[in-house]
Order: sequence, then C-alpha cells, then structure tokens
Amino acid sequence: MAFTVIGVGTSARRHVGESSVERRHRAAQPRQYASRSAFRVEVPVPAKSSVAPAIVWFRDDLRVTDQPALTRAVESGRPLVCVFVDDTGAGAGRPPGGAARWWLHGSLAGLDAALARHGGRLLLLRGDAQREIERVVHDTGAAAVYWNRRYTQPQRDADAALKASLKARGVTVESSNGSLLNEPWEVLTGSGAPYQVFTAYWRAARRDRTVASPLPEPERIVFQPWPETVRDRALALDALALRPPVPDWAGGLRDAWPAPDEAGAHERLDAFLTASLAGYADARDRPDRPATSRLSPFLRFGNVSPRQVWHAVQGAANAGGAAYAADADKFLSELGWREFSYALLYHFPALATDNFHAQFDAMPWRDDSAALRAWQLGRTGYPLVDAGLRELWTTGWMHNRVRMVVASFLVKHLLIDWRAGEAWFWDTLVDADPANNAASWQWVAGCGADAAPYFRIFNPVAQGQKFDPDGAYVRRWVPELAGLDNASIHAPWEASPLQLDAAGVRLGVDYPAPLVDHAAARARALDALAALPKRR
Repeated sequence: MAFTVIGVGTSARRHVGESSVERRHRAAQPRQYASRSAFRVEVPVPAKSSVAPAIVWFRDDLRVTDQPALTRAVESGRPLVCVFVDDTGAGAGRPPGGAARWWLHGSLAGLDAALARHGGRLLLLRGDAQREIERVVHDTGAAAVYWNRRYTQPQRDADAALKASLKARGVTVESSNGSLLNEPWEVLTGSGAPYQVFTAYWRAARRDRTVASPLPEPERIVFQPWPETVRDRALALDALALRPPVPDWAGGLRDAWPAPDEAGAHERLDAFLTASLAGYADARDRPDRPATSRLSPFLRFGNVSPRQVWHAVQGAANAGGAAYAADADKFLSELGWREFSYALLYHFPALATDNFHAQFDAMPWRDDSAALRAWQLGRTGYPLVDAGLRELWTTGWMHNRVRMVVASFLVKHLLIDWRAGEAWFWDTLVDADPANNAASWQWVAGCGADAAPYFRIFNPVAQGQKFDPDGAYVRRWVPELAGLDNASIHAPWEASPLQLDAAGVRLGVDYPAPLVDHAAARARALDALAALPKRR
C-alpha cells in the first residue's frame, strides 16, 4: 500500500508558553495580505502578436516536460499566457496544508525559471480561479484555454462550469491527462463498474492499457505580452505568502528538500535509479536505509509525471536485466496504488470524509484530545511511532512502512477516528495528496476499499525490531533514547533500571511511558471492531 499524503502562516510574535506545534498551527490562521501594489511585477513587454493568444492554466502539473496542456497550446500556433491561480474559490476544494504550500512556492519558482528560459513568465494571480481565468481571457482576447484535468469533485465541478462558460463565449477549451497513467474511467470491470480491489485493478491496467511515452519539452514557446489590466493584477511569488516568515518552521523542510521543483524531481529520480532501484523490493520497508524513491511530493505537484517515472524505471530495469525485474515490478505497483487511489476518489468523491464501508459509522471512536496531541508530538512512548511523527514534523515526510504503523497506532491502539490522523497528515506532509492520503488512512483503519483486515493491528515494538533492527532510525529521530542498546531501543520500558541509568534515560521524564499497553489496546480494538455490523 502506498501511504502517500503543515500548517502555514505568519505571525509577528511568539506566544509565551506555546510549543512549536502550537505556534505553527496558530500561524496557519487566515492572513491579512499586503496590497497588490506592493507586489507589482515588472514584466518585459515583447511585440504583440496579431494572432489571438491561448491560456495555459497550470495547477497540479508544475513542469514543462511531458506537459500535455502546454504541448497542445504550443501546437496551436498561438502565443501563450501561462497562468497559475492561488485559488480561493469553492472550486479549489480542500485548501492545502502548510507543507504543501511551502513546496508549492519552490515549484512555482522552478516553473517560472523554466518558462523564463524560453523568454516568458508565469502569471501569478490570487482569487476565485474561475473568475480569474475568465478575466485573463477577456483582457488578453484569448481564443483558447488549455489545462490538465483534476479529480476531486469540487475541482471537476468548477472545471466543467468554466469550460461551459468559456465555450458559450466561443473560446476553445481543451483538457488533457497530465497526472495519471490511466484516467479513472478507463480501467473498469467487465460490467463497467469501478474496481474495489487493488490486485484486480492493477492486473486489468497492466493487461489492457499501454503507458504512453512522455512528451518532450517544447523546443520553442512564443509568449503573448500581458496587457496593462493583467499586469496590474499580477503578483510576485512572495506575495502569495506560501512560506512562513515568522515563526519560520520550515528549516527542516529546506534541509530535506533543497530543490522542490522539476529539476529536483529529475535529480531525485536519477539518484533512485542509480542507487536504490536494485534491491528495492527487499529494502523498501527499512526506514533506516535510503531505499525508497522519495518521489511522492514531486508527483503530487506534477514536478514529474507518472509517465516519466514509469518509462525511466522500465528503461533502468531493461538495462539491468532479469536481476532488476522484481524490483521494478514492485516499484511500479506503488505507482499502481496511486492510480487505484485516484480511481476510488473519482468514483467515490466522499473518500476523504466518509467511511467507504458504512458499517464503520458505528465505530465507537474515543474523543481523547490528550492522546491525539501526544501522538501528533511524537510522545506516545513507542519509539518507532514517535520517530515517524518527529520525522514528519521536521521534514514534511515519513517513511511508508512507518506511516502504516503510525496510522494503525492512532486508529487501533488509541481508538481515535482515522479522520483526525488524515487531517494531521494533510497538514504536515509535503506530499499531501487528496486521493492517496484518504485512501491510505481508510485502508489502515479497515473501512476502505481493499482494506487491511480489521484484525491486523501492527505491534509497534515488533515492527521496529523487524524493520529497524539496529535502532538507527529511532536513534536519529528520538535521540533521548540513543544510549540504549539494540535489545531495548524499541521497548525502553523493558530495560532494567541499571540499563536506563547507564543510557541516561528517565522514563516519564526524558521520554514518556507508553500511552497504552499493546496487548490491552489490541484486545480493546478487536472487541470494538467485532461489534460492528457485518459488511453487506
């Protein structure tokens, strides 16, 4: 299961007594923005073309290679106006969390630089995207608009409304698939229904569909100058306030992700193919090793396309011969989970808010804010769980195996609603994805499509011993336990007083005692799950 999914904001002062988490969440409240005139963009004005321009509306596809909307617009022969809207309208759907907005800043900067190499700029606007795009069409006299499709229900509804409005005015509108290997309506059962089991879905996708080759970057792009009415509304990137000024909580993100853009995506992909594809199938579950691709945020923001990743992995596997086959197949199946999650989101739009299987509506979730807070802060007393949550807070990312353990602990050990965990991941992951995040939380909770059996309750101690056997991952993220030996690092409460003293660990002081006993929590969860109505 590909478990893919930070508060943003500005604050002029620190509040006394607040933790860094609380400051960051307070900072995530709505901001008062400076006037537009403070952020006017000086744009070179090339000679105006006599041909009506085309608009390219960038959204979750912030790249210039394998960019179908951009390619189709260039092929139209029209000069281009390339636009990104920080959408505040209803069609935006769920607002991105702070880590996602932090990443977005870097991606927009990278895209603007890529367009500048061709002599253009990225027009940045804020507001209701439908109205902003219509205004740009009106002010530029554009004859066509190109975009790549999105898949949440609010986004689909907004795109349909805008397309109808523009077409009624005689404007050509063309949408493309720039985010998936297969459209959600292309892989269906024999009866035309959506698949609800991953293995069947992926078997059909591999059997019936061919992944198209990636499109090259256009050799030449002609840009339309922005008229004064557009230049007056154009914003500088900093005016979008995507990154935190005070308090600046993003230092760990900058260290972990020095290039959150298209160039960084290809550097990361090349590094994975060179150093980690071989042996991936066996090593991918080890959080103590750099064995995963870490491509998820780049895919989330479209810095790289799944087609590019697919063909790069296939090419490396072909070059490596039979020894790479199992590793490549396993990695490509993780792309398959992403595809499956988007198919679920398309066909079941309430995936992020409603139990996929309704009998879980009767689940007796506990309202325990103290336990939830301890989980968020990485203070549960279970080292592997705490290491994952601290990695998340610092870097905006968490290893996939640890995500499953962390999620299972919240839902099954603490009996806290999966939606609380999903919301935290949405706020704190740079790869926060509307399909993967919700589908993965429901999978772990047991209420989702093709979900893990309800009786599968990860033992966080056993998981740590198996996948972090030398304790390197825990020692990195829970340094107060670094002095413990490997036999005690995943269960410090089992260490003797002499061992704890020698390691400088005072349970309950330096590091918390476990929030719950594993055996008791497991029994409580099984009782609650067994009492649910049977699935129809």
